[in-house]
This record gives sequence, C-alpha cells and structure tokens, in this order.
Amino acid sequence: MKKWLAIISFACVLTAQTKEVPLSPVVTYWKTLTIEEKEIFLFSYLVQVYETHNELKNDIGYGGITEWYYDNRAELIYGIFDHLEHVDIYEMVKWVDEFYSHGEYANRPFYEALEFAFRFQQAAGSTMLEKYENLQFKKITPGKN
Repeated sequence: MKKWLAIISFACVLTAQTKEVPLSPVVTYWKTLTIEEKEIFLFSYLVQVYETHNELKNDIGYGGITEWYYDNRAELIYGIFDHLEHVDIYEMVKWVDEFYSHGEYANRPFYEALEFAFRFQQAAGSTMLEKYENLQFKKITPGKN
C-alpha cells in the first residue's frame, strides 16, 4: 500500500509540474476558423490596423501614441500592403498556422505571427529549412523591396 501511495504521489507531483500554456483568445479564435475565414480575418486585421493608424493621425496628430502605433503595428502592415501584389494571403494563412502550431508561440500576439508569415512567405527556398537559412531578419518597412 505504501508503495502505491508513493507512486501516486510522485505521479501527482510530476503532473502538477508540467505547465500547459493556455491559448490566447486570438489564437483560440484563429484555430476555429476555416481557411477562407482565416483569409478574411487576416485581411480584416490588415485593414483595421491601417484605419486605426489613419484615425490616430487625424485625431491626435503625429508623435506620442501615433508614432508608437506606427513603429509597433502599422509599419508592418504598410510593408505588407506595399507588397500586396506579390503576397499570397492563402500562403500567409498557412505560415500563421505554422507559427501557432508550435506550443511555445500559443500566447504570442497576432502581429508577431503576421510578421513571421510575411517573412517566411517572402523568403527564398522551397522547404522550411531553406527559407530559414535564406531569411534576412531585417525590419519590414514600407516602400522598400
């Protein structure tokens, strides 16, 4: 009996120590969507960030929060819009799925998944390893190829 109690206690301690990372609400929502719905969500996100930045410029002007929003959210979106004729939204959805398929990224913000998707879609190579090796980690800026 003592042997089984020790084994059960040890199993409970091990189970309690394994940490399951809870999913963020955006990731949970993303995982429930179909491919077509993900494409719509992705494009809607791009438009929402663009419109928010324009509203900030019109209401508050430049500087402060507007500058922060541009540097941390909108600059990536403007970069994606500048490459929109070369960007395949379906491919970006697949790369966002790839980003969120790794448990350690389950709570990462959507814009990080979007940046990952854009970079990997633009990178040369046909396999994930080739793309990773060819990827240049430079900041995505609008108007630059």
